[in-house]
Amino acid sequence: MSPEPSSCTIILVAGPSGSGKSRLSSQTGVPQVRLDDFYFDHDHPDLPVRSLPGGGSIVDWDDVRTWDLAGATSTLAGLSRTGSATVPNYDISRSQAFGSHQFNAAGSPAVICEGIFAIDLLAPLQQEGVPVEAIWLDRPRWFNFVRRLQRDLRQRRKPPSVLVRRGIALLRLEPALRRRALAAGFTPLGMAAAAAEVEGISRSRQPH
Repeated sequence: MSPEPSSCTIILVAGPSGSGKSRLSSQTGVPQVRLDDFYFDHDHPDLPVRSLPGGGSIVDWDDVRTWDLAGATSTLAGLSRTGSATVPNYDISRSQAFGSHQFNAAGSPAVICEGIFAIDLLAPLQQEGVPVEAIWLDRPRWFNFVRRLQRDLRQRRKPPSVLVRRGIALLRLEPALRRRALAAGFTPLGMAAAAAEVEGISRSRQPH
């Protein structure tokens, strides 16, 4: 399906938790949608569970079944066409949504949509005819582990013992996640190259 005339290009930014996806938006000045806001609530039925190293288990929030893929696809398709959309507000520490907000791209020719499930969005958005670019933010694995742990401890997202064990599990899974992103059509770029790519996409979409 060929892309319809639209207000903005969707730039999907994937990468492990802690790789700096949110920072990319602040560096480039391009408006950003947090894909984490589309998580299901903790009491949603049949959420997948992951066993943690050393024992115990938690909801596997890194499994796409914990996330509203259909809702995110519909919202971003509408955003691309009109430049605005209603987006949920999600509290990671409580694993629960509380209301929503109106996101407005303010005339920007591009919008960054970042999160670990960006990989799963590429094909559905393409099928909807949405103009979309896909970047995998390529950073060293231990760099991601440290940044993720520092952020999650600072924000008190979960108990420290859970955060450490979850971080180790994510560290082990990262190479497979990267392979899946590249196979889906994402381009691996470091932070500086990704910023340049985003700025280039935004400039190319400016009206002449």
